[in-house]
Amino acid sequence: MTRRIAVLTAGVVLLVLFGLLGTTLPVPYVAQVPGPTFNTLGDIDGSPIISVEGRDRNEVSGNLNLTTVGVSRGGLSLVQAVRGWFDDEIAVVPEESVYPPDRSEEETRQANREAFLTSEQAAETVALGHLGYPVKVVVQEVPEDSPSESLLLEGDTIDAIDGRPTPDSDTLQAVLTDIPGGTTVTVDSTHLGEPEQVQITTKAAEDRKGSLLGVSVLEQPSAPFDIQIDVADVGGPSAGLMLTLGILDLVGDDDLTGGAVVAGTGTIDAQGDVGPIGGITLKMVAAQDIGADLFLVPADNCAEATGVDDPGFPLARVASLDDALKALSDFEAGRTPAGC
Repeated sequence: MTRRIAVLTAGVVLLVLFGLLGTTLPVPYVAQVPGPTFNTLGDIDGSPIISVEGRDRNEVSGNLNLTTVGVSRGGLSLVQAVRGWFDDEIAVVPEESVYPPDRSEEETRQANREAFLTSEQAAETVALGHLGYPVKVVVQEVPEDSPSESLLLEGDTIDAIDGRPTPDSDTLQAVLTDIPGGTTVTVDSTHLGEPEQVQITTKAAEDRKGSLLGVSVLEQPSAPFDIQIDVADVGGPSAGLMLTLGILDLVGDDDLTGGAVVAGTGTIDAQGDVGPIGGITLKMVAAQDIGADLFLVPADNCAEATGVDDPGFPLARVASLDDALKALSDFEAGRTPAGC
Protein backbone atom coordinates (compact mmCIF):
# COMPACT_ATOMS: atom_id res chain seq x y z
CA MET A 1 0.00 0.00 0.00
CA THR A 2 1.47 3.35 -1.00
CA ARG A 3 1.86 6.10 1.56
CA ARG A 4 -0.80 8.20 -0.22
CA ILE A 5 -3.39 5.44 -0.11
CA ALA A 6 -2.61 4.82 3.56
CA VAL A 7 -3.14 8.49 4.39
CA LEU A 8 -6.44 8.63 2.45
CA THR A 9 -7.62 5.44 4.13
CA ALA A 10 -6.81 6.81 7.57
CA GLY A 11 -8.60 10.05 6.71
CA VAL A 12 -11.75 8.22 5.63
CA VAL A 13 -11.70 6.11 8.79
CA LEU A 14 -11.34 9.18 10.98
CA LEU A 15 -14.13 10.98 9.07
CA VAL A 16 -16.46 8.03 9.56
CA LEU A 17 -15.46 7.80 13.22
CA PHE A 18 -16.10 11.48 13.86
CA GLY A 19 -19.38 11.19 11.99
CA LEU A 20 -20.48 8.34 14.22
CA LEU A 21 -19.37 10.19 17.33
CA GLY A 22 -21.22 13.29 16.17
CA THR A 23 -24.50 11.41 16.07
CA THR A 24 -24.07 9.94 19.55
CA LEU A 25 -21.74 12.18 21.53
CA PRO A 26 -23.86 14.42 23.81
CA VAL A 27 -23.06 18.12 24.12
CA PRO A 28 -24.11 20.41 27.01
CA TYR A 29 -26.90 22.09 25.05
CA VAL A 30 -30.67 21.70 24.84
CA ALA A 31 -33.14 22.62 22.11
CA GLN A 32 -35.98 25.05 22.68
CA VAL A 33 -38.93 24.79 20.29
CA PRO A 34 -42.34 26.46 19.89
CA GLY A 35 -44.58 25.10 22.64
CA PRO A 36 -48.37 24.78 22.82
CA THR A 37 -50.59 27.84 23.11
CA PHE A 38 -53.56 28.08 25.45
CA ASN A 39 -56.61 30.28 24.95
CA THR A 40 -57.16 31.86 28.38
CA LEU A 41 -60.82 32.32 27.45
CA GLY A 42 -61.23 28.61 26.71
CA ASP A 43 -60.62 25.29 28.37
CA ILE A 44 -58.27 22.32 28.49
CA ASP A 45 -59.95 18.92 28.20
CA GLY A 46 -63.30 20.45 29.13
CA SER A 47 -62.07 22.37 32.19
CA PRO A 48 -61.96 26.19 31.91
CA ILE A 49 -58.52 27.75 32.20
CA ILE A 50 -60.13 30.63 34.12
CA SER A 51 -63.06 29.61 36.34
CA VAL A 52 -65.34 32.13 38.02
CA GLU A 53 -67.48 31.29 41.05
CA GLY A 54 -70.11 33.70 42.38
CA ARG A 55 -71.09 35.29 39.06
CA ASP A 56 -71.57 34.30 35.44
CA ARG A 57 -68.63 34.59 33.08
CA ASN A 58 -69.09 37.05 30.23
CA GLU A 59 -70.02 35.62 26.85
CA VAL A 60 -66.86 36.20 24.85
CA SER A 61 -65.57 35.44 21.37
CA GLY A 62 -62.08 35.37 19.95
CA ASN A 63 -58.90 34.18 21.61
CA LEU A 64 -56.37 35.53 24.09
CA ASN A 65 -53.66 32.90 23.77
CA LEU A 66 -50.69 32.62 26.07
CA THR A 67 -47.69 31.15 24.28
CA THR A 68 -45.04 28.77 25.57
CA VAL A 69 -41.64 27.32 24.73
CA GLY A 70 -40.91 23.59 24.79
CA VAL A 71 -37.54 22.22 25.89
CA SER A 72 -35.93 18.97 24.75
CA ARG A 73 -35.18 16.45 27.46
CA GLY A 74 -31.58 15.32 27.75
CA GLY A 75 -28.53 16.68 25.99
CA LEU A 76 -28.31 17.02 22.23
CA SER A 77 -25.81 15.19 20.06
CA LEU A 78 -23.26 17.32 18.25
CA VAL A 79 -25.05 16.78 14.94
CA GLN A 80 -28.42 17.72 16.43
CA ALA A 81 -26.95 20.88 17.95
CA VAL A 82 -25.41 21.94 14.63
CA ARG A 83 -28.67 21.30 12.79
CA GLY A 84 -30.56 23.31 15.40
CA TRP A 85 -28.30 26.32 14.99
CA PHE A 86 -29.40 26.54 11.34
CA ASP A 87 -33.12 26.04 12.01
CA ASP A 88 -35.20 29.19 12.61
CA GLU A 89 -37.74 27.19 14.63
CA ILE A 90 -35.19 25.79 17.08
CA ALA A 91 -33.05 27.63 19.62
CA VAL A 92 -29.97 25.76 20.84
CA VAL A 93 -28.98 27.11 24.26
CA PRO A 94 -26.57 26.02 27.01
CA GLU A 95 -28.15 23.36 29.19
CA GLU A 96 -27.26 25.28 32.36
CA SER A 97 -29.38 28.25 31.21
CA VAL A 98 -32.46 26.02 31.43
CA TYR A 99 -31.41 23.54 34.10
CA PRO A 100 -29.08 25.32 36.58
CA PRO A 101 -26.32 22.99 37.76
CA ASP A 102 -27.11 23.61 41.43
CA ARG A 103 -30.65 22.25 41.03
CA SER A 104 -32.08 18.93 40.01
CA GLU A 105 -34.43 18.82 37.02
CA GLU A 106 -37.33 18.28 39.42
CA GLU A 107 -36.29 21.28 41.52
CA THR A 108 -36.08 23.42 38.40
CA ARG A 109 -39.52 22.27 37.29
CA GLN A 110 -40.93 23.07 40.72
CA ALA A 111 -39.34 26.54 40.73
CA ASN A 112 -40.84 27.24 37.30
CA ARG A 113 -44.24 26.07 38.49
CA GLU A 114 -44.05 28.33 41.53
CA ALA A 115 -43.16 31.25 39.27
CA PHE A 116 -46.27 30.49 37.21
CA LEU A 117 -48.46 30.43 40.34
CA THR A 118 -47.01 33.80 41.36
CA SER A 119 -47.91 35.15 37.92
CA GLU A 120 -51.48 33.86 38.41
CA GLN A 121 -51.71 35.80 41.66
CA ALA A 122 -50.31 38.95 40.05
CA ALA A 123 -52.73 38.62 37.12
CA GLU A 124 -55.75 38.45 39.42
CA THR A 125 -54.49 41.36 41.54
CA VAL A 126 -53.86 43.59 38.52
CA ALA A 127 -57.12 42.69 36.77
CA LEU A 128 -59.34 43.26 39.81
CA GLY A 129 -57.46 46.44 40.70
CA HIS A 130 -58.01 47.73 37.16
CA LEU A 131 -61.73 47.06 37.58
CA GLY A 132 -61.77 49.15 40.76
CA TYR A 133 -62.35 46.53 43.44
CA PRO A 134 -61.11 47.62 46.90
CA VAL A 135 -57.97 46.24 48.51
CA LYS A 136 -58.62 44.04 51.55
CA VAL A 137 -56.92 41.34 53.60
CA VAL A 138 -57.62 38.20 51.59
CA VAL A 139 -57.03 34.60 52.71
CA GLN A 140 -54.57 32.82 50.40
CA GLU A 141 -54.26 29.43 52.09
CA VAL A 142 -55.79 27.52 55.01
CA PRO A 143 -53.48 24.61 55.91
CA GLU A 144 -54.75 21.35 57.35
CA ASP A 145 -54.99 21.38 61.16
CA SER A 146 -55.27 25.18 61.11
CA PRO A 147 -57.66 26.62 63.73
CA SER A 148 -59.44 28.26 60.78
CA GLU A 149 -59.84 25.03 58.79
CA SER A 150 -63.41 24.79 57.37
CA LEU A 151 -64.21 28.20 58.93
CA LEU A 152 -62.30 30.42 56.51
CA LEU A 153 -61.74 29.61 52.83
CA GLU A 154 -59.26 30.75 50.22
CA GLY A 155 -60.53 34.05 48.81
CA ASP A 156 -62.40 35.10 51.97
CA THR A 157 -61.63 38.53 53.36
CA ILE A 158 -60.87 39.15 57.04
CA ASP A 159 -62.70 42.37 57.85
CA ALA A 160 -62.60 42.52 61.65
CA ILE A 161 -61.73 40.53 64.78
CA ASP A 162 -63.89 41.01 67.87
CA GLY A 163 -65.23 44.16 66.30
CA ARG A 164 -61.79 45.66 65.59
CA PRO A 165 -61.46 46.45 61.84
CA THR A 166 -58.54 44.83 59.99
CA PRO A 167 -58.17 46.82 56.76
CA ASP A 168 -54.57 45.70 56.17
CA SER A 169 -52.20 42.92 57.20
CA ASP A 170 -50.24 45.11 59.66
CA THR A 171 -53.43 45.96 61.52
CA LEU A 172 -54.48 42.31 61.51
CA GLN A 173 -51.16 41.30 63.09
CA ALA A 174 -51.41 44.09 65.68
CA VAL A 175 -54.90 42.94 66.67
CA LEU A 176 -53.79 39.32 66.99
CA THR A 177 -50.73 40.36 69.02
CA ASP A 178 -53.11 41.68 71.70
CA ILE A 179 -55.01 38.38 71.89
CA PRO A 180 -53.54 35.45 73.91
CA GLY A 181 -53.25 32.10 72.16
CA GLY A 182 -56.18 29.79 72.77
CA THR A 183 -58.72 32.62 72.80
CA THR A 184 -61.99 32.20 70.90
CA VAL A 185 -62.56 35.27 68.75
CA THR A 186 -65.32 36.46 66.43
CA VAL A 187 -64.04 36.98 62.89
CA ASP A 188 -66.06 39.12 60.49
CA SER A 189 -65.33 37.90 56.97
CA THR A 190 -66.77 38.12 53.48
CA HIS A 191 -67.28 35.06 51.27
CA LEU A 192 -68.20 35.63 47.61
CA GLY A 193 -69.60 39.03 48.51
CA GLU A 194 -71.67 37.81 51.45
CA PRO A 195 -70.73 38.94 55.00
CA GLU A 196 -70.22 36.16 57.53
CA GLN A 197 -69.22 35.74 61.19
CA VAL A 198 -67.30 32.75 62.48
CA GLN A 199 -65.91 31.78 65.87
CA ILE A 200 -62.26 30.71 65.75
CA THR A 201 -60.09 29.55 68.64
CA THR A 202 -56.64 30.97 67.97
CA LYS A 203 -53.33 29.22 68.56
CA ALA A 204 -50.32 30.76 70.26
CA ALA A 205 -47.72 32.47 68.09
CA GLU A 206 -44.29 30.86 68.36
CA ASP A 207 -42.06 33.83 67.49
CA ARG A 208 -43.92 36.65 69.21
CA LYS A 209 -46.59 37.23 71.78
CA GLY A 210 -50.22 36.94 70.86
CA SER A 211 -51.99 34.43 68.65
CA LEU A 212 -52.56 33.21 65.11
CA LEU A 213 -55.55 32.34 62.97
CA GLY A 214 -53.38 29.82 61.10
CA VAL A 215 -53.91 31.27 57.61
CA SER A 216 -51.72 33.05 55.08
CA VAL A 217 -53.07 36.35 53.82
CA LEU A 218 -52.31 38.98 51.21
CA GLU A 219 -53.51 42.51 50.66
CA GLN A 220 -55.17 42.52 47.26
CA PRO A 221 -58.32 43.74 45.50
CA SER A 222 -61.32 41.70 46.56
CA ALA A 223 -64.35 41.06 44.34
CA PRO A 224 -67.69 39.42 45.23
CA PHE A 225 -66.68 36.37 43.21
CA ASP A 226 -63.79 33.92 43.15
CA ILE A 227 -61.33 33.34 40.30
CA GLN A 228 -59.38 30.13 39.81
CA ILE A 229 -56.75 29.55 37.11
CA ASP A 230 -55.72 26.10 35.94
CA VAL A 231 -53.11 25.58 33.24
CA ALA A 232 -51.40 22.28 33.95
CA ASP A 233 -47.74 21.71 33.06
CA VAL A 234 -46.96 25.36 32.33
CA GLY A 235 -44.12 26.98 34.23
CA GLY A 236 -42.46 30.35 34.52
CA PRO A 237 -43.90 33.85 34.86
CA SER A 238 -44.36 34.75 31.18
CA ALA A 239 -48.12 34.05 31.07
CA GLY A 240 -48.93 36.93 33.42
CA LEU A 241 -50.07 39.45 30.81
CA MET A 242 -52.34 37.07 28.89
CA LEU A 243 -53.91 35.72 32.10
CA THR A 244 -54.63 39.30 33.18
CA LEU A 245 -56.33 40.06 29.87
CA GLY A 246 -58.29 36.79 30.08
CA ILE A 247 -59.66 37.72 33.51
CA LEU A 248 -60.60 41.20 32.32
CA ASP A 249 -62.42 39.81 29.29
CA LEU A 250 -64.38 37.29 31.38
CA VAL A 251 -65.44 39.53 34.30
CA GLY A 252 -64.96 43.08 32.99
CA ASP A 253 -67.21 45.37 30.99
CA ASP A 254 -65.54 45.25 27.57
CA ASP A 255 -65.10 42.66 24.83
CA LEU A 256 -61.35 42.85 24.38
CA THR A 257 -60.87 40.87 21.16
CA GLY A 258 -63.87 41.56 18.97
CA GLY A 259 -63.61 37.97 17.78
CA ALA A 260 -59.93 38.20 16.77
CA VAL A 261 -57.27 35.62 17.59
CA VAL A 262 -54.80 37.48 19.79
CA ALA A 263 -51.63 35.86 21.09
CA GLY A 264 -48.90 37.26 23.26
CA THR A 265 -46.57 36.92 26.18
CA GLY A 266 -45.02 38.91 29.00
CA THR A 267 -44.64 38.94 32.75
CA ILE A 268 -46.77 41.31 34.81
CA ASP A 269 -46.19 42.79 38.24
CA ALA A 270 -48.58 44.19 40.82
CA GLN A 271 -48.30 47.66 39.26
CA GLY A 272 -49.35 46.36 35.83
CA ASP A 273 -45.91 46.70 34.25
CA VAL A 274 -45.12 44.13 31.54
CA GLY A 275 -41.66 42.55 31.60
CA PRO A 276 -39.53 40.70 29.03
CA ILE A 277 -39.44 36.95 28.52
CA GLY A 278 -37.30 34.35 26.77
CA GLY A 279 -37.97 32.62 23.48
CA ILE A 280 -39.95 35.42 21.84
CA THR A 281 -39.27 34.27 18.27
CA LEU A 282 -40.31 30.70 19.09
CA LYS A 283 -43.53 31.98 20.65
CA MET A 284 -44.19 33.94 17.48
CA VAL A 285 -43.89 30.70 15.49
CA ALA A 286 -46.46 29.12 17.83
CA ALA A 287 -48.75 32.11 17.20
CA GLN A 288 -48.37 31.64 13.45
CA ASP A 289 -49.46 28.03 13.81
CA ILE A 290 -52.81 29.06 15.35
CA GLY A 291 -53.42 31.80 12.78
CA ALA A 292 -53.03 34.73 15.18
CA ASP A 293 -54.26 38.13 13.99
CA LEU A 294 -52.17 40.15 16.47
CA PHE A 295 -49.22 39.46 18.76
CA LEU A 296 -48.53 41.38 21.98
CA VAL A 297 -44.78 41.83 22.50
CA PRO A 298 -43.17 43.05 25.75
CA ALA A 299 -41.40 46.32 24.95
CA ASP A 300 -37.99 44.96 25.94
CA ASN A 301 -38.40 42.05 23.49
CA CYS A 302 -39.21 44.27 20.50
CA ALA A 303 -35.69 44.39 19.07
CA GLU A 304 -35.53 40.60 18.87
CA ALA A 305 -39.11 40.23 17.62
CA THR A 306 -38.63 42.65 14.73
CA GLY A 307 -35.75 40.52 13.47
CA VAL A 308 -38.28 37.95 12.25
CA ASP A 309 -39.10 38.36 8.56
CA ASP A 310 -42.83 38.75 7.90
CA PRO A 311 -44.30 36.97 10.96
CA GLY A 312 -47.76 37.12 9.41
CA PHE A 313 -49.35 39.46 11.95
CA PRO A 314 -48.72 42.94 13.39
CA LEU A 315 -46.62 43.24 16.54
CA ALA A 316 -48.00 45.46 19.30
CA ARG A 317 -45.42 46.88 21.70
CA VAL A 318 -46.63 46.72 25.31
CA ALA A 319 -44.86 47.99 28.42
CA SER A 320 -47.92 47.93 30.66
CA LEU A 321 -51.44 46.58 30.95
CA ASP A 322 -52.73 49.94 29.71
CA ASP A 323 -50.59 49.57 26.57
CA ALA A 324 -52.05 46.11 25.95
CA LEU A 325 -55.63 47.33 26.38
CA LYS A 326 -54.95 50.27 24.04
CA ALA A 327 -53.48 47.91 21.44
CA LEU A 328 -56.54 45.66 21.59
CA SER A 329 -58.90 48.64 21.36
CA ASP A 330 -57.03 50.08 18.39
CA PHE A 331 -56.94 46.73 16.59
CA GLU A 332 -60.66 46.13 17.11
CA ALA A 333 -61.42 49.63 15.79
CA GLY A 334 -59.33 49.06 12.68
CA ARG A 335 -56.46 51.28 13.82
CA THR A 336 -52.86 50.11 13.72
CA PRO A 337 -51.59 49.46 17.27
CA ALA A 338 -48.33 51.02 18.37
CA GLY A 339 -45.77 48.57 17.01
CA CYS A 340 -42.24 47.54 17.80
